[in-house]
Amino acid sequence: MKKIILSSINAKWIHPSLALRLLKANLGSLEDSCEIIEFNLRQPLAEKIETLLSASAHILGISVSIWNNAATVELLRELHKMWNSTGQRPVVALGGPEISHLQPDAEIFRYADYVIRGEGEDAFRELCANILTNGPQYKQLSAILPQFINAENVDVNKIKSGYHLYTDEDVTKKLIYVEASRGCPFNCEFCLSAVKEQGGALREFPIEPFLAEMDILIRRGVKTFKFLDRTFNVNIKRALRIMEFFLEKIEERKEKQNSLVVHFEMVPSLFPAELRETLTRFPPGTLRLEIGIQTLNSEVAYRIKRLSEEQSFSPEKELETLRFLRQQTAAIIHADLIAGLPGEDLASFGKGFDNLWLALSEEKPYTVTKGLRSEIQLGILKLLPGAPIQKHNDAFRMRYNSAPPYEVLETSVMSEDDLKRVKNFARFWEIIINRSLSSDYIKKLSGKPIFQKFITLSDSLYSRFGRNWGIDRYEMLKAIENYEFV
Repeated sequence: MKKIILSSINAKWIHPSLALRLLKANLGSLEDSCEIIEFNLRQPLAEKIETLLSASAHILGISVSIWNNAATVELLRELHKMWNSTGQRPVVALGGPEISHLQPDAEIFRYADYVIRGEGEDAFRELCANILTNGPQYKQLSAILPQFINAENVDVNKIKSGYHLYTDEDVTKKLIYVEASRGCPFNCEFCLSAVKEQGGALREFPIEPFLAEMDILIRRGVKTFKFLDRTFNVNIKRALRIMEFFLEKIEERKEKQNSLVVHFEMVPSLFPAELRETLTRFPPGTLRLEIGIQTLNSEVAYRIKRLSEEQSFSPEKELETLRFLRQQTAAIIHADLIAGLPGEDLASFGKGFDNLWLALSEEKPYTVTKGLRSEIQLGILKLLPGAPIQKHNDAFRMRYNSAPPYEVLETSVMSEDDLKRVKNFARFWEIIINRSLSSDYIKKLSGKPIFQKFITLSDSLYSRFGRNWGIDRYEMLKAIENYEFV
């Protein structure tokens, strides 16, 4: 049995945690004393409890995110009942992006002895060494708060990569997360990158060692790489070097009839000619691009510091980037849009949505795949703990859900009913359009303004079924076919 257990509840089985592997890889002499145990959200609670209890670790480190917060609290609550009855428990250390700025009364703190705020590669190693050398220091059960450790940003030139800790099952059957850089040079207030002590400053991993690690993963059989870099195309020269590397590997895989897919997150304002030319050379099915649009309202974009005052915001330029990607590349495009931003009402959001849809649904010179190969990923604004977006709460009467994922409930210009309608819109859009449930309906809407038509449809579907989930596919199609479009 291992002295140190690193664990997390992942969104799905196919999403292994890079964070856990980085923590283990940087434990130094303690790496061999550590085991990674991963769960997924749909896994029964009893299985998670039994697995961790049987591990009998001295230290239990858990990575907490906005999506697994509630599930982690539930797990810890039940584990503590078991530990209290037996009188034996590990030292519990928590880390991850979710908990660095939580309020002191957050329930999750009741079950932790230590909380690492910030990047944990160095801080977790030092904590484990101290505990195993000097003995465990448990928080008193009556105490509310754990001991907080404010970790400095790590030196990306010195930490050890964790890619070797992906298992053979990981590399052949799951998405593989990698990072060529950390942080972001932008200051979008809804993102924790705007909090510089959270790692906002851009730091780049040494390029050649990184590519050598990617080569090893490819030779091991990785099929899909998803880059965690928030702004992959900020450094164009570096982005081109990485893309050229993957183009070479894709060509090699092509000869072996073995697919390879890469997923990058890019900002639409930075697409010079050399980047565009490189993107056109990716074969169909090998490239996915996540493009952060967020809003096409100039006033709102400046308000939330999506761009600095020195930069000019050009919605048309960003839409032109999407049209280029749609018409001249084979990329599968995921364009992100956020509803509920301070000062953006339903009409403004709908106009932005229509313009985004038109840019992504116009006819193109050739067909890459059947149906659409572009998605609008519609999200509702979230108040991440510590994110600067909270400074607009009073001026725009922003009211948020206090439970994760902390979605906005209403603003001064978007009512609670408006946001409920948009949430239903987002859910039905994902089912009908992004998943191509009804190709006939998509054809009717291609190249046309869509927001008002679709929100009326989603209102009708919600009224009919009373929910936006768990609806039989056939019943949904039947409802769409019988709907009288205006």
